[in-house]
Amino acid sequence: MNADKDNSIEIFEKMPVAKAVRTMAIPTVISQLIVLIYNMADTFFVGRTNNPLMVAGASLILPIFNITLSVSGLAGIGGGALVSRLLGEKRLDEARKVYSFCVYLGVFVALLFSVAVLIFMRPLMMMLGAGADTYEYASRYAFLVIVCGGVPTVLSNILATLLRSVGESKKASFGITMGGIINIALDPLFMFVIFPDGMEIVGAGVATCLSNCIACAYFITILVKMGDSSVLKLCPLTKLPMPKSIAGIFIVGIPSAVSTLLFDLDYVVIDRLMSGYSDVALAAIGIVLKAERLPLNIGIGICQGMMPIIAYNYSAGNYNRMNAVRRYSLKIGLLCAAVSIALYQIFAGGIMNIFIDDAQTVALGTGFLRVRVLATPLMFLSFFHVYLFNGFGKGGYALFLGVMRWMVFNIPMLFILNRLIGMNGLVWSQVTADILTVALSLVVYKRYEKRSFSAKSNESVA
Repeated sequence: MNADKDNSIEIFEKMPVAKAVRTMAIPTVISQLIVLIYNMADTFFVGRTNNPLMVAGASLILPIFNITLSVSGLAGIGGGALVSRLLGEKRLDEARKVYSFCVYLGVFVALLFSVAVLIFMRPLMMMLGAGADTYEYASRYAFLVIVCGGVPTVLSNILATLLRSVGESKKASFGITMGGIINIALDPLFMFVIFPDGMEIVGAGVATCLSNCIACAYFITILVKMGDSSVLKLCPLTKLPMPKSIAGIFIVGIPSAVSTLLFDLDYVVIDRLMSGYSDVALAAIGIVLKAERLPLNIGIGICQGMMPIIAYNYSAGNYNRMNAVRRYSLKIGLLCAAVSIALYQIFAGGIMNIFIDDAQTVALGTGFLRVRVLATPLMFLSFFHVYLFNGFGKGGYALFLGVMRWMVFNIPMLFILNRLIGMNGLVWSQVTADILTVALSLVVYKRYEKRSFSAKSNESVA
């Protein structure tokens, strides 16, 4: 019996629920925070130039970078959830084929996306709101981070998710964390030592690209060392999984990718509408959109750690354990969200000052941040229910909630509140829309629970 199977059985079946969730979630949360910190590090170091135009140019790339990560969701979330379910069904050979298919799929789509960004760079930047003063900064950063670094970034995230799917959360998180720490270390070196004044954003892009390449190399090395008996052993492309399994990858992976794309579209719309007020407003909201992700990424880390345990036990029919994991994860996520609201209300001004010294940008961003963070528990609940349905393999439910959240509630709310109350409407839109999203999510989940496993879900956990 191979080591990763032994590890998954111990964590997914035998370990006490609270310990199992912590074992999976804590490393994932740490890696999520490091990813966020290294994403914010670029903004931080660019902000040291006190050039709002350069900050705005870097901020414009956040939605495109996150779209790159949506490719990871297509193959990683879709494949990872399926691998965990196949382990629950004791179908190791099929799990290995699914893993291989997801790796090949991720590399192909990431390469395709990088080439598309290169070809359509100018119209893409213009669509995002880049003006004559910010285009050069934005396009240089996008070339390095997305065109050159897209494939290793996507592959690293896919491999990390697939490692978590067999219970190897620590190894997955170490690779992501290592890449982030290297990025943070390389940023000042490339920005302020190697590259001349005015080229800081190029230095930030080189540092990010290089760190993702190193992280990718780590994951490949780890997987090779796991040996031929591992579920995560690359098969030839000719050994495809069953058609039902391929469909299962896309049933969950497409909704995950679409949800990420719509999340990023929301950011694009915010940037676009905010750029109509001033470059200072654009710089302020760019910093806020990164800073607000700290508690959000904690919540996502909890969900990512929870999902393989949910998927395994759902497939194995152990609904008692599955529901215990769900309840514990929900409690911890909401507690973290409540703490984050209190801290951001107190330290919002200081957080803005970390990124830029421009008084007008700081003042504007402080107010933005205090409002936007109020949506943290609502955003966690929205993602939480989507990850539950991904774990069940019910991508249709996840897609429905994602589309409703972004296309029906969030994005229309941006235009409505912008028209009614102007710039502040853009800031309040998240809270307003996510109240509706959470209400819908709870109704959908309760109905699914009642139909699918309500009798067993009410039994006490041994």
